[in-house]
Amino acid sequence: MSNLNQPIFQDPAYQRYNQERQQHWDKIAPKTAWYRKWSGAYQRRLTQIYRSLIRPGLRVLEIGCGTGDLLAALQPSVGVGVDFSTKMIELAQQRHPHLQFIQADPHSLKLEEYFDIVVLSDCLNELWDVQTVLENLAASCTPETRLIINCYNRLWELPLNIVRWLGLATPTLYQNWLTISDTNNLLYLTGFEVIRNWAEVLLPINIPVLSSFLNRYLARLWPFHHFALANFTLARLQPQPCPQAQAPLVSVIVPARNEAGNIRSILNRVPEMGSGTELIFVEGHSSDDTYNTIASLLPEYSHRRAILLRQPGKGKGDAVRAGFSAAKGDILMILDADLTVPPEDLPRFYNALVTRKGEFINGVRLVYPMEKEAMRFFNLLGNKFFSLAFSWLLGQPIKDTLCGTKVLWKWQYQQISDNRAYFGDFDPFGDFDLLFGAAKLNFKIVDMPIRYRERVYGSTNIQRWKHGWLLLKMVVFAARRIKFI
Repeated sequence: MSNLNQPIFQDPAYQRYNQERQQHWDKIAPKTAWYRKWSGAYQRRLTQIYRSLIRPGLRVLEIGCGTGDLLAALQPSVGVGVDFSTKMIELAQQRHPHLQFIQADPHSLKLEEYFDIVVLSDCLNELWDVQTVLENLAASCTPETRLIINCYNRLWELPLNIVRWLGLATPTLYQNWLTISDTNNLLYLTGFEVIRNWAEVLLPINIPVLSSFLNRYLARLWPFHHFALANFTLARLQPQPCPQAQAPLVSVIVPARNEAGNIRSILNRVPEMGSGTELIFVEGHSSDDTYNTIASLLPEYSHRRAILLRQPGKGKGDAVRAGFSAAKGDILMILDADLTVPPEDLPRFYNALVTRKGEFINGVRLVYPMEKEAMRFFNLLGNKFFSLAFSWLLGQPIKDTLCGTKVLWKWQYQQISDNRAYFGDFDPFGDFDLLFGAAKLNFKIVDMPIRYRERVYGSTNIQRWKHGWLLLKMVVFAARRIKFI
C-alpha cells in the first residue's frame, strides 16, 4: 500500500505533473458540455459497452470519473467516483447527488471499503505511476472484484492529436499511451490476473447505420480490431487459496437417462471431496430400468449421501437445473452417468476451484488421445469447430463446449440463474446456459483436460446432425447476445 513517505510523493517532477493536470482539468470542467457535443458518440458507445459488462446493483468504484456520467449510467447500489480535479468533482456532485464523489490523488488513495467493480476508463494514460495506483486499488478488491480498463490504441495518437488541435475533442496533456502488453504487464506486477483483452470502437463519430455496423460487428473481426480506438482489459486479483474455516460440501449432479448399467460404478467410484460428497441422481424418463436401479441401490449404499430425483421436464439442461436446485453443497459438479469422464478425475476440478485457479472449471476431452470408440469422427470434428467458435465468442479459451463435467460454486450458479432472463431458456444441453452465463458475469473460465473413455454400457444420447444444427443456432444466438452488442 502506498503512503506519503514513499519517494514518489517527494519527487518534485511528480508534484509538478499532478499540479499541472489538476489545473488543466479544472480549466476544462466548465467546457465539458461543449466537448461532449463532439465526442458524445464515443462516450455513448463506451457507456453501452460498460453496461453490457456490469449489471445494475453492484458496488462500483471509478477512478478518473470526471463528471460522473459513466458511473451513474451503471446504476450501482454504491457508486464512488474519484478524480483529482476539484471542478470535475463539483460538477459530478451537482449532476449525480445520489452518488459519492471524492477529490483525491489516486496515487495516495486509501478507501476503507471493497467494491465489486473497479473502472478506469481512459485514465491510465493520465497517471504518473500506474503501478502505484494499481497497487492501491488492489486493497479495495476481493477475489470476486473485476477491474475493467479501457485505454486509447496508440495507432490513434496522431488522429486524436489533430482532432484536439482543431478543438473538436477534449484537450489533454502529454499521455502515457500504454499498449495492451504494457497494461497486462503492469497488472501482473501489481497482483492482478488478466481474464481477457479486446478492442472496441472503429468509428468514434455518429454516422447512422455505418457507425453501428463498424463498431458492433467489424470491430470484432480480424484484422479490423487492430485499428479500433479503445483497448479493453478485464482482470481480477491473482488467485490465492480460498481460506475455509471448514472444507466445502460438494454436490455431484448425475443426469441419468438409460444408464442403468453404470449406476453401481458411480456409487463405488465417485470420491469423497471437501467435507463430504452429496450424490444427486436425476433420472430422465429412461426406457430401461434406470430409475428402479438407482432406487434399489441407494439402500445398499446408505453410507453415501445420495438422493434420487425424477426429472420434471426434458433434456439434460432441465435435469441439471433440477439437480442444482436440490443441491445442499457449496460446490456444484456435473458428472454424466455414461462414465466417459472418470469420476476419479473430479478432485482435480475441486482443487482448481478451491485454490481459485478459476471460477468456472470446464472439462476438456480434446487434449489427450481418446480411446478408440470414445467419440465418432464427425462428432470430434464438430467439437473442434465449436471450440474455436465459442472461444472467439466468449473471449476466453473454451476448448470443449460439450464435455459433461463442469464445476462451479453454488453462489456463482445462483448469479447465473438470476441472470438467466438475459439469454432465456434456450439450451437443451445445459452446457451453454452455464458457459454463456459465466462469460456474461465475467467469471474466469479454466479448461481442465481429462482422458475421455469409451462407454461400457448403453449408447450415446447425442444426435450429431440434429444437435449440430442446434449448436450452430447457439453460435448465432451467442454472437447476438454477447459478442455483437
